[in-house]
Amino acid sequence: MTQLVLGLSAVVVAATEDAPFVLVTRDRDQALTSLPFGLFDPAGDRTLELTLRKWVTAQTGFEIGYVEQLYTFGDRGREAPLAADADRVLSIGYLALAPDKVTVVAAGAGWRDWYDYFPWEDWRNGRPAVIDAAIAPRLREWAGANPERRDRARLAFALDGAAWNEERALERYELVYEAGLAPEAERDARRFEGRDGVEIEATPISAGLGEPMRSDHRRILATAISRLRGKLKYRPVVFELMPERFTLLHLQRVVEAISGIELHKQNFRRLLERGTLVVGTGELEARTGGRPAELFRFRREVLRERPVGGFHVPAPKGASGD
Repeated sequence: MTQLVLGLSAVVVAATEDAPFVLVTRDRDQALTSLPFGLFDPAGDRTLELTLRKWVTAQTGFEIGYVEQLYTFGDRGREAPLAADADRVLSIGYLALAPDKVTVVAAGAGWRDWYDYFPWEDWRNGRPAVIDAAIAPRLREWAGANPERRDRARLAFALDGAAWNEERALERYELVYEAGLAPEAERDARRFEGRDGVEIEATPISAGLGEPMRSDHRRILATAISRLRGKLKYRPVVFELMPERFTLLHLQRVVEAISGIELHKQNFRRLLERGTLVVGTGELEARTGGRPAELFRFRREVLRERPVGGFHVPAPKGASGD
């Protein structure tokens, strides 16, 4: 009889003006980082979400607030080796948002810039060089004359004149994985075939293809990035990542950090005015030098008044490649 084990994984996200960060853990004997994760006990645990919160707190010392279920992962060969006696592991991923990158005290836990794992996703300073220097040539070699593969690569990585779509983060990682560019692919192939040596070494970020993670956690993180970027457009979810009071520039920078795309300042301000999502507090930001900026707050009550959308994210500069 096949034995199934149910695991829970959390993508906990916080954002600053500089970057979006994800909460990770690392055991003393582990070269790779992991998302907070643990097993669900059907006999002893009351709910999935409460168990997830328990594991995150135990492994990081951090208590999560906003959380939503992300996806269920269960591909053979790509599951986390959580239980030696299990034939198959199903992992339920969750997305949690934090308004502040607070200090975590648990050993091995910390915040990492998610672009360390996906350097091709950050277009704020233009088209990432790694796409044309390293990814596109190898994807074209992998695709060969196969029209379906060529179309997938073109649309995912904005090749041959295609537009960049920031929501396709998961699709891009899956292509990198399928084409064998991700070190996790070789590890998982060995695991699927029952061969020894299932662990991999962390590759330098300077290699350009992103740092690998333990088990299937980079895939889960890519899923969360796609979900969050999509929700930016149709829900005011970004305010779950904001402090109670903020400047409009800070809000814009956080949206840019999450989407990986630079926004036009005046267009962004007009969008805020039309949506009546924020209101000035009359307070000024305390800072040295320059003109103090007004502090705003999110009008949470607007959620009770009417359906509320998110923020339009335009295509970035240099979106189409040769």
